[in-house]
Amino acid sequence: MLRDCLSGEVLLAKSLLSATIADLSALLVEVRDALPVPISGVVSDGQDSIRKAVAQTFPGVPHQQCHFHYLREAARPIYEADRHAKKELKKRVRGIRKLERQAEGNDSIEAEIVRGYCAAVRSALTDDGRPPLTAPGLKLHERLEQIAASLDRIAVPTGCFSGRLKRLRQLLRKGLEETAMLWPGVRVAYRWVKRVARLLANEQQRPAREVRRQLSKILSQIRQAARRSVEPEVSRQLRHFVKVTKSYWPGLFGCYTSADLPRTNNDLEQLFGSHRYHERRASGRKVASPGLVVLGSVRVIAGLATRLRPEEGLVLGEGYVQTWRQLRAGLEKRRRARRQQRRFRRDPVTYLRKLEELALQLSLLS
Repeated sequence: MLRDCLSGEVLLAKSLLSATIADLSALLVEVRDALPVPISGVVSDGQDSIRKAVAQTFPGVPHQQCHFHYLREAARPIYEADRHAKKELKKRVRGIRKLERQAEGNDSIEAEIVRGYCAAVRSALTDDGRPPLTAPGLKLHERLEQIAASLDRIAVPTGCFSGRLKRLRQLLRKGLEETAMLWPGVRVAYRWVKRVARLLANEQQRPAREVRRQLSKILSQIRQAARRSVEPEVSRQLRHFVKVTKSYWPGLFGCYTSADLPRTNNDLEQLFGSHRYHERRASGRKVASPGLVVLGSVRVIAGLATRLRPEEGLVLGEGYVQTWRQLRAGLEKRRRARRQQRRFRRDPVTYLRKLEELALQLSLLS
C-alpha cells in the first residue's frame, strides 16, 4: 500500500506474490506517473528491497526509514534477553493462585490484605509490553521488588506476620534472588536503547547534522562498552545494535530536514490495525479474515474511503466498469490459487492424484 503522508489518502494498493525490487519499483512508477505533484519524500521500514526500489525510482528524493522499525530490529537481542529473564522470574513466582483460593470467601481484614497483594502480583505478571522501548521483564522485576519491599515494611512494625503473607513474601524473594544475575546486563543494554531513542525523538529540534553527530558519538561509546563488557551476551547485543544502526544510517535523518516527513510509518501500521479491528467487530471473528490477504486491496480502500470522506458518498469515475472488471479478474485469479492451497491441505493424496492424472492425459495426447 502506498499512501500520502499529509492527507492520509491511499494512492495505490495491490496484493503481490513477492516483494522483489522489480515488483515494488513497478508500483512506485505507477504512482509517480499518476500523481499531479512531485514526490518530495518517502518513509518506509528498512526492508532491503524497498530501499533499493525507492533509490531506483526516486533518485535524490529523501528516504526516511522508520525509527520504530529501526529500534525494534536493533534491540531485538536485548528484548529477547529481557523476555527470557521475565520467563524465568514468572516460573519462580508461581503459587499465587493457591494463596488466592485460601483467601476466598473470607471477609477478614487479613484476607483482604492477602487478596490485595495477590492482585498486585497478578497484575504485574500479566502486564506485557511491546518492543522496542518497553522492557516488560524489567518492569515486572521492578514491580515485584516494590511488592516485596512493601511486605517487608509491614512485617517490621507488626512483629507478627500471617502465614499467607509470609509465604507470599518468601515466594517473591526467592524468585527475585534466583534471577538476580539475569537483570544487570539487560538493564545496561536497555539504557543505551533508550538513550538513542531520546536522541532520535529530537525534542529540542536540533538540525539533522547535529543529530547525526550525536548519534555517531553514542555509537562510539556503545562500541567501547561492548569491548569492555565482561558478559559475552551483552557484548553481542551491543555489537548487533551498532551493526543494525550502520545499515539504517543513510535513512535515519531525512525527517529532520523536512517538517512534513514523519519519523515513522506507524500511521500506516495503525491504518491496517484499524481496519482489522472494524472487520473483527463487524464479523464477530477473533482475528482478521484470511481473505484480507487476497481482497485487501479492495476491502481496505473501501473502508478507508468511507472513513476519510464520509460526506462524498459513492462517487464512481468515468470508465469504471472496465477497471472494475480487470480488478475482479485479478482477484479471482488469486482466489483460485488460494482454493488450490486449501484443497491440498485438506486432502493431499486426492490433490496430487488429480495432478498425476492430468499429467498422464497430457502425455497420451502428445
